[in-house]
Amino acid sequence: MAKEFHELRDPIHVFIRMDSDERNVLNSRPFQRLRHVHQLALTSLVYPGATHKRFEHCLGVMELAGRVYDVITSAGNLHKDVREIIPENDDKKRYWRKALRMAALCHDLGHLPFSHAAEKELLPPDWNHERLTVEIIRSAEMRKIWDAMTPPLKAEDIVKLAVGEKELSKFEQISYTPWESILAEIITGDSFGVDRIDYLLRDSYHAGVAYGKFDHYRLIDTLRILPKKSESAQLLDVEQRSDFTDCETVTLLGIDEGGIHSAEALLLARYFMYTQLYFHHVRRIYDIHLKEFLKAWLPEGGFPVTVENHLEITDNEVTSAFLAASRNISAAGHIPAKRLVQRDHLRLLYQRNPDDIRRNPDAARVIYEAACKEFGPDSVQIDVYRQKSSESPHFPVLKGDGRIVWSDEESEILSSKLPILVIESVYVAQEKLANAQKWLAKKRESLLEVSLEEEI
Repeated sequence: MAKEFHELRDPIHVFIRMDSDERNVLNSRPFQRLRHVHQLALTSLVYPGATHKRFEHCLGVMELAGRVYDVITSAGNLHKDVREIIPENDDKKRYWRKALRMAALCHDLGHLPFSHAAEKELLPPDWNHERLTVEIIRSAEMRKIWDAMTPPLKAEDIVKLAVGEKELSKFEQISYTPWESILAEIITGDSFGVDRIDYLLRDSYHAGVAYGKFDHYRLIDTLRILPKKSESAQLLDVEQRSDFTDCETVTLLGIDEGGIHSAEALLLARYFMYTQLYFHHVRRIYDIHLKEFLKAWLPEGGFPVTVENHLEITDNEVTSAFLAASRNISAAGHIPAKRLVQRDHLRLLYQRNPDDIRRNPDAARVIYEAACKEFGPDSVQIDVYRQKSSESPHFPVLKGDGRIVWSDEESEILSSKLPILVIESVYVAQEKLANAQKWLAKKRESLLEVSLEEEI
């Protein structure tokens, strides 16, 4: 007899279980492509174990999404004020569980080669990997799979849950029911999105660092759908804000108070993974060299956005291209390709630091422009990134006495502002590093007195 359920071994979740419909999606051309897209771009050049792919990450997100759905829809975990948004019919519950898992499985189908490394600069305006994901889920190839299921799944339901209202509304008009919003939040949410949970655990494991680990078992077991005040009730005082039943309500994904420490650990894990891994200065310069190569190598300097052309390009094609370009001095993108292949990346000359910023907020840019004049613009690079906000997640917490409070009322850690992540790094070619370091040591004090408006 054909097996109805299938198991895959996984280093993070031990077993990932799927039914035959989910396996059909796994075997589809769009999903198999993810076997050839690295989760962390060229990070393995810095952390050798970080060779994992989007393929296994998406499987992990599906596994976690199913677990969360089962917890939050369990009769014993339903708050009395949110029961009306839960489908009463068991067939509908099964439909939405399946749609959620499919959305989780497909949420990254639109990723470009090497994932986030070159997305912003190499796609047309108003395009990103989420929009490409939507196009793939709606494609004729995937619709055949959705239509063949019993019952058939609606592509639009999968799109809504996979991308989430915040991203989907950027390129089309859309509305979500409260139930759809909760399900989308399971995957894409800022507080407890399983996309984030899996990538922190998986990236930490494969990179060989401990920063991304936290008790996700406890966190998931304490997740709840909880009422949240409407915006009209935001100005109530703390005592009134604790009683959500007295005002107009909508719903949010929150937690039972027993999960508060796991929620704190998730927040801190994300912060430390960004500061210690994702923003590692050598990892960042490899992204820059990759972007330089792709701009020179790709037709018209960017990636295609048609589904068919998107599916035909993976890390394999890009790697083959930069290997070839590194050996051919006349090839487009030869210099950045050579830097990637021979590990001849630009070296760190200067990093933003508090003392310099107090003296000159534009210190990195001033040093970069001066270094370009001294050593030539082809030998110098600057990397600038500023986090939009360091706001902590804001979600409801169910107390043991039945009250519901905000997370920042319950936890000092969740109420505190983590430092805004800012990168300002200046790099210089390796053969010029020693001279550049001497030059900077000599010129540093005078450069810090220069403003960007002045002639350097």
